[in-house]
Amino acid sequence: MHPTEITEVLNRPISRELLARDIIRFAYVATDGTPRNVPMGFTWNGTEIVMSTPTNSRKLAHLRANPAVALTIDTEAHPPKILLLRGRADLDYVDGIPDEFMKANTTYEMTEEQRVEWEKEVRSLYVDGMVRVVVTPTWAKLIDFETTLPIAVEELVKARAEREQG
Repeated sequence: MHPTEITEVLNRPISRELLARDIIRFAYVATDGTPRNVPMGFTWNGTEIVMSTPTNSRKLAHLRANPAVALTIDTEAHPPKILLLRGRADLDYVDGIPDEFMKANTTYEMTEEQRVEWEKEVRSLYVDGMVRVVVTPTWAKLIDFETTLPIAVEELVKARAEREQG
């Protein structure tokens, strides 16, 4: 997919709404060849999806072996809105806690007291730093079931129209 096509998909209003959400589904392949899919907090910085994980996370060995990933951000309402992304996970080990990690968790409903306690807990847990998992999309598709559909459904719609015409 050409970068301008990816940008066009990501700049659509629905995509922008989805990229502002809290949770992304992060899929990768484990070193034993089996798929994994985990929900992760994320931020979108305009060109990259940025997630953070502990330095002892099991997914890091798998991502070093095979950095190809697929990401999904979706809604629960009908019709669902779904943003599908593919890319490569680049791993960036950092001292301390990445700003993106703190930003990814600012939309959760917390009182000021809860926020202070949460930050204290976070800072006491991640003393060995964290790893930024950075994905620049190399493919993107928005499915809103109004203007865009999954390819298989598009094919069925086309086949139905052909049947009805003749």
